[in-house]
Formats: sequence, structure tokens, C-alpha cells
Amino acid sequence: MIGLDTNILIRFVMADDSMQYRKADRLMQSFSVQSPGYITLVCLAEFVWVLRSRYKKPKHVIVQWLTELLDSPELVLENQFAVEQALLTYTTTKSDFSDCLIERAGHVAGCTSTVTFDKTAAKAAGMRLL
Repeated sequence: MIGLDTNILIRFVMADDSMQYRKADRLMQSFSVQSPGYITLVCLAEFVWVLRSRYKKPKHVIVQWLTELLDSPELVLENQFAVEQALLTYTTTKSDFSDCLIERAGHVAGCTSTVTFDKTAAKAAGMRLL
């Protein structure tokens, strides 16, 4: 298994640097069920942040890309169940993906709640306001 950094995923989906895109594409195409690529929660959170802040991608496009990553048998996502749940919350609320991921990862880990000072995260992502 090979771990992927955020910039590999960004180059792969954006294809905005032809040399890096070709390298990223070759790597992504080389993965298989027997030898998958690995994506951490931090990588996913950064991926969404870069797409929203730098590339100004709309939420529905990001949701589509996240869904494709989740559905790919050639990729293993850290805490995939939490990612799936976070994506559902992200899709149906005004929450940031990272807030959804923080809350759901905590829930899966057995946390009774996740506390925050962020009123939007508390309301939309299901966190508890401190």
C-alpha cells in the first residue's frame, strides 16, 4: 500500500500541471485491490480545503470527487465509515467538510460528543457548543 499526499490528489483531479498530472495519473492507475493507495483523514480534509479555497470548486463537485474516492476499490480511506458519514452530513448541511469529519471521527471513536466554540459547526455538524 502506498500513502498519498494531498498534492497528488489535487494534481490528479485538477490536471493543472501536465507533468505532475501524468505522474499522478500513472500512480493512480497502478493501484489495485491487492495493492491500493491509502488516503488519510488529514489528506481528505486538506483536499477539500484546497479545492474550496484555492480552486473555488462548488460543493457539488467536491461531493462528487469524494464519492468517487470512497467508491474506488483501489483506494483505502482511513476510517472509511466516518468519512462516509461525514460526507452525508456535508452534503445535507452548510457545515465545512472538516467539521463534519472531526465530529464523525470522534463519534466512531466512541466520543459522547465533540465540543466546539464554532456556532455553525455546533448547529450544522452536530457538535456541542462549549
